[in-house]
Amino acid sequence: MPELRKDPIIGRWVIIATERSKRPDQFTAQAEQEPVEKPCPFCEGKEKETPPEIYAIRPRNNPANAPGWDLRVVPSIAPFLRIEGDLDRRGDGLYDLMNGIGAHEIIIETNQHIANMADLSDEQIAKVIACYRDRVLDLEKDKRFKYVLIFKNYGWAAGSGRIKHTRSQIIATPVNPKRVKEELVGARHYYEYHERCVFCDLIRQELETKDRLILDIDGYIAISPFASRFPFEAWILPKKHSCDFTNLEMASRLDLARILRKTLAKLKKGLNDPPYNYVIHTAPFKRPKVGYWKSIDHDYHWHIEIMPRLTRVAGFEWGTGFYICPLPPEDAAKFLREVAV
Repeated sequence: MPELRKDPIIGRWVIIATERSKRPDQFTAQAEQEPVEKPCPFCEGKEKETPPEIYAIRPRNNPANAPGWDLRVVPSIAPFLRIEGDLDRRGDGLYDLMNGIGAHEIIIETNQHIANMADLSDEQIAKVIACYRDRVLDLEKDKRFKYVLIFKNYGWAAGSGRIKHTRSQIIATPVNPKRVKEELVGARHYYEYHERCVFCDLIRQELETKDRLILDIDGYIAISPFASRFPFEAWILPKKHSCDFTNLEMASRLDLARILRKTLAKLKKGLNDPPYNYVIHTAPFKRPKVGYWKSIDHDYHWHIEIMPRLTRVAGFEWGTGFYICPLPPEDAAKFLREVAV
């Protein structure tokens, strides 16, 4: 019998289509019909093939835009939003519009030609996490921006393009994204009724039942969410409450790097290196104004959502907003727990 499950944060319903269900080991990714790989401009020694760097981590005082780096950040050569100009908010009858102002940056996560973040060391991923934090804090200084989304596309089906060099992207926007707003509103409503963080309650329950627990490492857990939208969807959450990713303490970066790498490594080994996307959802920039949301420090909880691309979204999903997941998250979590990495 199919099962409807309600997401406890935003109230979205998903269908766990058990009658369509496969065994977890039948979800291994199929070989993608990828186009020929392009020459890589992101490897060490190719610095002149990218725009000038915005940020870099270098073990010594090596000159900018030259070899001798561990990680670089450069502007996108095809930005979705551009940093130059004014917002110019305006109306056209009932329509609202503004200029496409923002920032779009590429984080080159290693100087080596490695495709999957799962193959980096914990220490290198910790540098990536430090970079995420530093770039968000820097972009926050621009009062035109309200939010920064950190995301990764891995594999052709996930939108990574033809260059197989592990990288992430950062986009700063002058408005708060709808997906994040849904979480913010749901978390606030839960807090107003229960005087507790819904994410903290979720963490407590998953640690107690362990039905959907994938990993529990130091200060973080990885779970298959109760109302998973996709087979093998995984969330990573800090056990210590924090609404803002930029509050991440230096000592916990390696712990986060460790659980992120292990989760990605389990997906790679258990599912034949599937394409995936991940996003970091954090609190928007705190721009005080009339009616400012004063409880956000208590009601929201930053987290990482990892979404393997093993199924396709079709007409029913687009038409209704329901997702159909053909694998119970309990089965997905059990399978991933048993993948040794």
